[in-house]
Amino acid sequence: MHRIAEFERVSFTQFKMGAETCDVPLKESELLAAYHNIALPVRATAGSAGYDFFTPFSFSLAPRETITVPTGIRVRIAPGWWLGILPRSGHGFHYRVQLDNTMGVIDSDYYHADNEGHILVKLTSDSLTCRHFELAEGAGFAQGIFLPYGVTESDQAAALRTGGFGSTGE
Repeated sequence: MHRIAEFERVSFTQFKMGAETCDVPLKESELLAAYHNIALPVRATAGSAGYDFFTPFSFSLAPRETITVPTGIRVRIAPGWWLGILPRSGHGFHYRVQLDNTMGVIDSDYYHADNEGHILVKLTSDSLTCRHFELAEGAGFAQGIFLPYGVTESDQAAALRTGGFGSTGE
């Protein structure tokens, strides 16, 4: 077992900016309470590969609705590793809730981005059965799995990240 990362909270200022960007309909006092209640991701069992991410506030999704959740979480990752963000298996199986980008990729240098490496998770309910998907504050809604990666022998990447999501391709 490799110990290669550590989860942290982003600052309240960054969490608030993420909530505003995501159109979270909470007043500042509610955001502050949500921020103080943010739980760091954890594994449920010793054999779990995934670290559960928890909702900082309650929400529901009707079929064909989308929400972007500002997790309030960032992660410091050792070089040579990345964090994959995936939906919780049961949510996809029972409600057809999925990540809009299929799988989130959190690179080790994302921690140093201008947005403090704030992890945002965009979910869509693609239910064909008209079932509403509801989660209470503090419920698990996504999972993160750490994976190693390699580079080619001729790799020359030397640029440093400054931006957030999608910034490395611009």
